[in-house]
Amino acid sequence: MMRVYICPDCGWMRMVSRRKNVECYKCGVQDMTLAKVDFATYVSWSEKEREEYAAAWMYIHSKGKTKRN
Repeated sequence: MMRVYICPDCGWMRMVSRRKNVECYKCGVQDMTLAKVDFATYVSWSEKEREEYAAAWMYIHSKGKTKRN
């Protein structure tokens, strides 16, 4: 089963099949978060829709957190 993960630091999204410990190839974070979007929905989105999802996810999950340097 394919899963979609999102990086909690940079918002980059990645699809993986079997792995549960997923690292971000964009910024190097070692523990990406499982996104709440299923694979079929994710692949049906345009690149713009994927970017909007990531931006919204980052906005929601960054509330109350301090920005990293």
